[in-house]
Amino acid sequence: MIEENLQDAILLVHDSAYAYCHYITPNDVGLTGGHQYGFTFAKPCYKMFFEEPGVKGSNKDVFVEIDWQKDLIKTQSRAIYYGVGTRNEYRLTRFGNGFEFLREEYIGSLQIMTRNHEGKYYAYVLSDQDNIEKFMDLFSLDVTKGNQVIDGSSTISPDEKLKNDFISFIDSHLDFPDTTEMAAFVRACVIKANNYTERKIAEEADKIILKWTDAEYQLFRGLEEKIYSPVYSKPFENCQSLVDFSNSILNRRKSRAGKSLEHHLAEIFKASHLRFEEQVVTENNKKPDFIFPDGKSYHNILFPADKLTMLGAKTTCKDRWRQVLNEADKIPHKHLFTLQRGVSRNQLQEMKDEHLTLVVPKDNISLFIPDFHDNIMCLSDFIGMVRERQN
Repeated sequence: MIEENLQDAILLVHDSAYAYCHYITPNDVGLTGGHQYGFTFAKPCYKMFFEEPGVKGSNKDVFVEIDWQKDLIKTQSRAIYYGVGTRNEYRLTRFGNGFEFLREEYIGSLQIMTRNHEGKYYAYVLSDQDNIEKFMDLFSLDVTKGNQVIDGSSTISPDEKLKNDFISFIDSHLDFPDTTEMAAFVRACVIKANNYTERKIAEEADKIILKWTDAEYQLFRGLEEKIYSPVYSKPFENCQSLVDFSNSILNRRKSRAGKSLEHHLAEIFKASHLRFEEQVVTENNKKPDFIFPDGKSYHNILFPADKLTMLGAKTTCKDRWRQVLNEADKIPHKHLFTLQRGVSRNQLQEMKDEHLTLVVPKDNISLFIPDFHDNIMCLSDFIGMVRERQN
């Protein structure tokens, strides 16, 4: 059953002439040292407020009234393009003192901005991770990306170098392939298109993990369109059959994303010549995603505990990071790789208190509160740490 606030956000988008979404970041709430705070929005989203894109060398702005959270708050805000000097960004400002959604606890939440056909502005903020994922799935958006224009008619648009390979793959499949097969195919295509060597994969792990996950998402969307279009192009017998069909799509998406991330990480660890084992059975039949160097060493009472490393892998971790805390009792300090783009100060503090270090793609570190950067690693640094322990 769709929660009421999620339903409200969906209806806003359906009734809009234009819409975009944006993950709230530390920069938005004024935690990165800048003099300005307020929601940034990406250049492709300028059409929400302006007829033409901003021109470097000058500023321009417009004042708009925004209805937040279904009449909870109304703000007289300012959409501005900063183009003078070194700046080149769009930002939404002027919310008044103590504005609810520019507080630290909303970092990592999804801000949805819409303009209806009469030119009125409405916004909604989703904080629950399940609601965020359901919203992103419904509109075929990439849950790992920040600013995105919401376009229900959008279709697969992979990099031009991958397009022919993807079309061929889609044409040759009548059903979804095994996640291992699809992940391997995507990696092979990206490697071929970019002439990546094993050394390059190891050296640029942070960039390549994002390339692989993004490319696979595009391929999966193409398969969905082919496989599901004969089903949704016909009327459903009743409401329950529609709900069952929708749930099957969402469950497949979540399952594929998690498994594929594990497959891609495993290939990066192989290219980096690390010793590791997946799904090792530990205490109480728990199965952490990765144990370094292997299960035999983990269960060997003579093997030094400080040479063991555990890594969990979750595409999003906002409400799920605690699941990895009891997966390997012999390893008190856990690591968790995620594509999550920022979480609240409270959760980061809890992670630190529970001896959990986040591992994220290098470019994503800036999306987390600066005070906690010392408890966040990029993937390349994690690999270096494990290599040092194994050497």
